[in-house]
This record gives sequence, structure tokens and C-alpha cells, in this order.
Amino acid sequence: MDTGGGVGVGAGAGANYNPRTVEEVFRDFKGRRAGLIKALTNGKLHTHKKKENAKENLCLYGFPSEQWEVNLPAEEVPPELPEPALGINFARDGMQEKDWLSLVAVHSDAWLLSVAFYFGARFGFDKADRKRLFNMINEFPTIFEIVSGAVKKQSKEKSSVSNHSSNKSKSNSKGVKEVFSAVFNLRDSQVKYSRMAQPKDDDEGLDDDEEDEEEHGDTLCGACGENYASDEFWICCDICEKWFHGKCVKITPARAEHIKQYKCPSCSNKRARP
Repeated sequence: MDTGGGVGVGAGAGANYNPRTVEEVFRDFKGRRAGLIKALTNGKLHTHKKKENAKENLCLYGFPSEQWEVNLPAEEVPPELPEPALGINFARDGMQEKDWLSLVAVHSDAWLLSVAFYFGARFGFDKADRKRLFNMINEFPTIFEIVSGAVKKQSKEKSSVSNHSSNKSKSNSKGVKEVFSAVFNLRDSQVKYSRMAQPKDDDEGLDDDEEDEEEHGDTLCGACGENYASDEFWICCDICEKWFHGKCVKITPARAEHIKQYKCPSCSNKRARP
């Protein structure tokens, strides 16, 4: 059948074959795909001509038996199965062979998907079945990728990327360890800051917070005049002994750790005057 079949057969060879499960539809897809790849890669399709049908719109069919055929479209309306692209023979004479084969390959890919999901719709595949079928089909390269040579290019690129990644992984192993070490050192250095800046845990600090609220409840910020709150950072001026919100005097807990004697803005200004 590699050299073509009889006139008027069309997709008839698949008309009596109705796969009903995802696995059966996938086997049907693989068979038809294999037949079409044979047609487009063995050099026979481009030279295949039918003298008796030279002026007819011909189609390229693939069959579950991994065979192929160039023939007239099915006469039934509507056809038993979705039909391939019409008139591939007319485009052949006006194009370069490689371009023509690539064009037929694209249409063949579209036809294979339409046939597969025709069966899926006919036999009530649900969302999960359709997704599984597509994923199974998508594991294979398209016919266009095979005919155009894109598969070989992708294989070389993947191989190159894989080797590069392997070498990069080895060379960066030391760097990864250094990054982890730096992260843990940074975490340790921030423990004191975290204790000062964050509220205490409920299970160990409720009593202390209540005591702080009672002791400093009447304390007002020397800058904004608001009451003391235990969940906010405060700092006391060592000169006037007034308390301030850290945010009001732009002092963070981290910065406060390095201040030996804090002077509020007012005291600083008084000291600066002659």
C-alpha cells in the first residue's frame, strides 16, 4: 500500500475500526502516524502520481496498520472520519520538495489530532481522559519536526544543555555550600535583632507584656505623644531620660545595638548650640 491504493477508498480502511479506550485511541494514533512518517520520509510520496486522477484533489491517509495511501477523499457526507487536507498533489508541482513535504507534514499532524479526538468525543472521554490522551500523544515528536529535521536539532541542544548543566552543577557545589553557610551565619547574627523587634511568643511572653504595659502604660513618646506599646521598639534618651518610638527618631533596633549613649534630637541640638 506504500505506492497508493484504489480510487474512492479514502478513510474507509479505518471506518470499521472504532477504538473505545484511551489506550486503543493512542494505538490507533501511533499506527496512523507511523504510516504517514513512512510516506513523507521514504522518498516515494513526491514521485507518486496517478495518471487517472491527475486533476483530482488527492489526500494522504495513514492507517492503523502503519501503512499509507494517496487517494480521493471519502464520498460520504459527512465522512466516517475527519478528512485530511485536500489537493496535496496540486501544491507539489509549484514548491521545493522539502517545503512541500513540510507542508503536508503540518496538515498530517493536524489530521492525526482531529481523528484521535474525534474518537474521544464519540465515545465520551471526560476531561481526565482527554488530558491523558493528549499527554501520551505529546510525548512523541510531531511529523513536521521529523520531516523538517527539528527533532535532531532539539536532541543535540538537549544533550549540550545536559552536559553543561552537569559540569555547572559540579563546579558550583562548593559555591552552594558557601551560600548555605552564609545564610546560617546571617540567621544567627539576627537573633538578637529578632528578639528586640518582634513581639514575644504567646506561650512565654504574655505575663511579661502585661507587666510592661502596666509599668509603662502612662509613658508617652517624646516625639509624637502616643502611649507606650510593648509590641513597638522604644529607645530612651540618656540625657533627658525621655522615651521615643524608634520610628519617630529614625532609630532601628539594629542601629541601637551600636549606640553607647543615645541623645534624642532635642538634646543633640542643645549640645550643639554655643
